[in-house]
Amino acid sequence: MTTTYLWTPPPVYSLPVRGVSDRLPINRLFFVGRNYHAHAVEMGRPVDKSVEVPFYFTKAPSTLVESGATVAYPPETQNYHHEMELVLAIGAPGFRVSEADAPKLIYGYACGLDMTRRDLQLVARDKGRPWDLGKDVEQSSVVSEIVPLPQTVLREGSLAMRVNGNVRQQSDLSKLIWDIPELIADLSKFYHLQPGDLIFTGTPEGVGPLQPGDRIDGNIDGVGTIALNIGPAE
Repeated sequence: MTTTYLWTPPPVYSLPVRGVSDRLPINRLFFVGRNYHAHAVEMGRPVDKSVEVPFYFTKAPSTLVESGATVAYPPETQNYHHEMELVLAIGAPGFRVSEADAPKLIYGYACGLDMTRRDLQLVARDKGRPWDLGKDVEQSSVVSEIVPLPQTVLREGSLAMRVNGNVRQQSDLSKLIWDIPELIADLSKFYHLQPGDLIFTGTPEGVGPLQPGDRIDGNIDGVGTIALNIGPAE
């Protein structure tokens, strides 16, 4: 029996993979909050790893945008921010994974941008409300092509992001508070991780506002490049 629907179901969201024609289908989008000390300080929320654990938020796969796109400056914000990140692509299932076994889940990496309505996020944060209106924004999860690096843990590498050619963010993966195996092991306590899950591993300091007409470009050593154009406000 053929299933029919009232309207066309959403598409399968996917990303290109370097060196192969097959695309990587996306399952879920996880984001790690405050995973670089300098960024945590600039947000007014320093992190003490000895007494704290990672925290996460999610976005809908429908927010996914490929590198090189032009996105509209979103509605109901006066403070739209960029956040450049290393993105980890999960390639094998895992639940309650140890740090030693965590690399077995790694398929590869990409550059990512977690675009944020900062004014709405901060209002929600200060009132103890969910961040959805600030974070789960249409066209706000920007990702480059996936670079296959199976079972490879990236522990260092320069990360840089520019707006209109001017450096805004610059750091190194070695400054992650919780590294890749730690994040996989911790997140897998709460979720059965699956192939196609993406983990945005956190942004370094230098986040800041954008305006219509701005162009973002960034790079991570050993991973690749990313670009985004900010279109007119809706």
